[in-house]
Amino acid sequence: MHLLLVEDDVELGTETQRALTVRGFTSVWVRSANDAEKQCKTPNATTFDCVLLDLGLPDNDGMTLLRAWRHQGMRVPMIVLTARDALDSRVSGLNSGADDYVIKPVAPDELASRIHAVIRRTVGQTHSQWIVGDLQIDQSRREVRLGEHSVLLSPREFDILVELAKQAGQVVTKHYLARALAPLGEPLQFNTLEFHVHNLRRKLDTVRIETLRGIGYALHP
Repeated sequence: MHLLLVEDDVELGTETQRALTVRGFTSVWVRSANDAEKQCKTPNATTFDCVLLDLGLPDNDGMTLLRAWRHQGMRVPMIVLTARDALDSRVSGLNSGADDYVIKPVAPDELASRIHAVIRRTVGQTHSQWIVGDLQIDQSRREVRLGEHSVLLSPREFDILVELAKQAGQVVTKHYLARALAPLGEPLQFNTLEFHVHNLRRKLDTVRIETLRGIGYALHP
């Protein structure tokens, strides 16, 4: 899971990013509204699974940024992460388009659970284990079951499966996968991606993941 962290406090931003990394997230950390807006206009913006947004930014109020993003049609899940605990602030944040409103300080495990929860709701899942047909994907434990049987996947295979499960039944392009699987570096080479998908199809069964030659892949129930 790849996140955009918008937090101006250096110490808190450093601690939050470190805690997210330990829990399996990758993230881009920016300290101003202007830099956050720039991040959301880059080609890599589509790979953000969630935004963690502080409200007290030095160059603009985070609430204004939140409203602007939603007005522009930005659909990525957003969690307000702030010290503002007044009722009117919480109500305003949620009414402005936040998927969750979290008061700082927050325990890292709770924050990770809240991130998983809003992403889960966004992709239409209701449980910590994502269900696609008889396929069960446990995000927190990074485990996969097919019916009654465990399926041992490499880290890269698991990440590919999650990306496909987010858009189950739809075509996920190779270009999107290549970028999403390496959000902080150069996109994955297509031949490397194809190698991992080949192994994933073999482990799950070849008809479950459809290959659209030259375009991408689709995960079917």
